Amino acid sequence: MNKNIYQIVTDRIIEELEKGNIPWERPWTGVRSGAYNRISKKPYSIINQLMLQHTGEYATFKQWSECGGHIKKGSESEMVVFWKIYQKEEKSKNGEVVKKAIPILRYIPVFHISQVEGVEPLKAEELHQTEPIEEAERIMADYIQREGIKLEKEKSNEAYYSPSLDKVHLPLIEQFPEVAEAYSTYFHELTHSTGHSSRLNRFAGGSGSAAFGTETYSKEELVAEIGAATILNMLGIETKHSFRNSAAYIQNWLQVLKNDNKFIVSAASRADKAVNYIMGQEVIS
Repeated sequence: MNKNIYQIVTDRIIEELEKGNIPWERPWTGVRSGAYNRISKKPYSIINQLMLQHTGEYATFKQWSECGGHIKKGSESEMVVFWKIYQKEEKSKNGEVVKKAIPILRYIPVFHISQVEGVEPLKAEELHQTEPIEEAERIMADYIQREGIKLEKEKSNEAYYSPSLDKVHLPLIEQFPEVAEAYSTYFHELTHSTGHSSRLNRFAGGSGSAAFGTETYSKEELVAEIGAATILNMLGIETKHSFRNSAAYIQNWLQVLKNDNKFIVSAASRADKAVNYIMGQEVIS
């Protein structure tokens, strides 16, 4: 890969991070399924899905009131649980004050839309008229065919790479209002796939993958996002919004790594090899 592009993208990411906190936005329109919150439109966690009695819209008493709704007389609330992290200061053995994160389980009462008067159900989310980009599609198709990777595209809430199945699962391009965000997501997952044991072998234990939230997992997320940002830059389809969203995503994972920017350097080096691999170019160890 052109080292100038590689260096420019990495330097720009670091420059963006130094500006401060950047909010991340999921780039595609989701498919609302199961039980989800009326306001955020996000599905509840698996444990809450099991606890709630209905599918569809839920909200707190206050949220329904702000929507203009009224809880029907005699309605009983259900409960959703969540973890709240509290920071507690403690003294270490050498007398230094350290902060310790303590997770505490909390709950909040919610009501299903069937228990509410004065509001209409949310309309189904619409697809966008997002047109594919020929060169991006060619690069993806060449890589997937060359490596024999399983590709699954469907209208869904999920984008992921499964090392055990060597499968990439992607939302439809029409779920993305911006085409650059679509390919940012697509190349993110394809960059993950280069870590398979039959390719660049980045994952712990060979063909497996690291546990969510671990340092290894966090580093791999940096590799995938830097790789995606680099490919978009090379193709000339990067936008200000897509780049800023990539920086925001990287920022979130750096927080897991205690905001240590040195991890960007090692992740960028791995991303360089991953991009070369996707492009069918020589990968120098």
